[in-house]
Amino acid sequence: MLAGLEEIDWAGLRHAYGPAGDVPGLLRALASGSPAERRQAVHELYGNIFHQGSRYEATAYAVPFLARLALDPRAPQRDVIVYLLAALAIGYDEAYLPAGVDIAGWRAGVEQMRAADPAQRLRELDAWVEAATDEADRRVRAMHRAVDDPAAGLRSALDELAAYDAVRAEVPRLRGLLRVGDPRVRAAAAYLAGWFPEEAPGSVSALRVLLAAEARPGVAATAVVSAGLLGDAGLIPRLRKGLSGPEPLLAWADAIALARLGAADAEVTGVLAAACVEPPGPGPEPAVRFLGGDLRGYAAQTLALLDGHLPPSALDAVLDGLTRASGTAAFPVTAAALRLAFPRGAPHPLPPYSQLTEPQRRVVRTLASLEPDTWRWGNFMLILRAWNLPTAHAECRAYAGLGAP
Repeated sequence: MLAGLEEIDWAGLRHAYGPAGDVPGLLRALASGSPAERRQAVHELYGNIFHQGSRYEATAYAVPFLARLALDPRAPQRDVIVYLLAALAIGYDEAYLPAGVDIAGWRAGVEQMRAADPAQRLRELDAWVEAATDEADRRVRAMHRAVDDPAAGLRSALDELAAYDAVRAEVPRLRGLLRVGDPRVRAAAAYLAGWFPEEAPGSVSALRVLLAAEARPGVAATAVVSAGLLGDAGLIPRLRKGLSGPEPLLAWADAIALARLGAADAEVTGVLAAACVEPPGPGPEPAVRFLGGDLRGYAAQTLALLDGHLPPSALDAVLDGLTRASGTAAFPVTAAALRLAFPRGAPHPLPPYSQLTEPQRRVVRTLASLEPDTWRWGNFMLILRAWNLPTAHAECRAYAGLGAP
């Protein structure tokens, strides 16, 4: 499984913590008979060749060995390895949902970075700082300007695209995992397939074969979402039939895919709105892993992309779901609610609360009423800052005319 591992100068490659000389031992540990040793190896690989979503020079070199492990029936926990490969390719999937990977735009962006003049980049950042709308915004922009390093940014972009392409090269073989007996591995392979639009012809065909025979709702739902991300419009008639089927998880997946394929109608938005309020249960393993299994958040963000074609009740459903979410689960629903309520973007300057539209006032009031567990997260405050709303709980409540939390 790991032939050729020692032929690579791992110590000469970089990962998050410097030289990558520890990677070979971790790859070997993935094939260990000890569950504790495997868990530790996975934990460390998520920390060094994938660190908080970033990928590094050593990442692409590890991919072929991980793919061999995933493909070998003797290897334990092959699904875990496949999900690791997906993470190495794209980072956190929230960055690409619900639209999917725009690989042409990604490649073009990297080429623009490669061709850019670093001095011009710094001049543009200076102008960006000067264009800040207020002092708080200026401080945030100045902080970004102070740490910006065009050379490091380009190196990181090249490493991440190299990791993506390394996984893409393995996709034709990894699609074979859609046929294995373990449903957890089938689900992982179906999830992986959805992130590679350049491999869509082969992946769509394989996903359709899987769907024709798949009995596990979690596997089938994952395959449907991936087929939608890959643009398989040929599935639309089948998906429409499934909207009224007996399995809530499959109806959710069908609605997600139909919206992604540009085939949303009142029935689709109704299923998505219902999922915002009360998402389908995960059912028996394997669970759907998109957006970390947050079916409510995925439904809300999908509705937000349809903002020009929604009835007012859609925002009601998103806000109802927001009151039922807390902590990190509130993030995607918050972003969706704000996009629906502020279709023209963040208001600058922030007007008095009384001058907001009625839907905007409802969103602000709902946000201000969320539990402290949500307000303690910096990421939540970043979402609010992007929409020019108060980022302190007490200030937001005062702005909405509410009392102290």
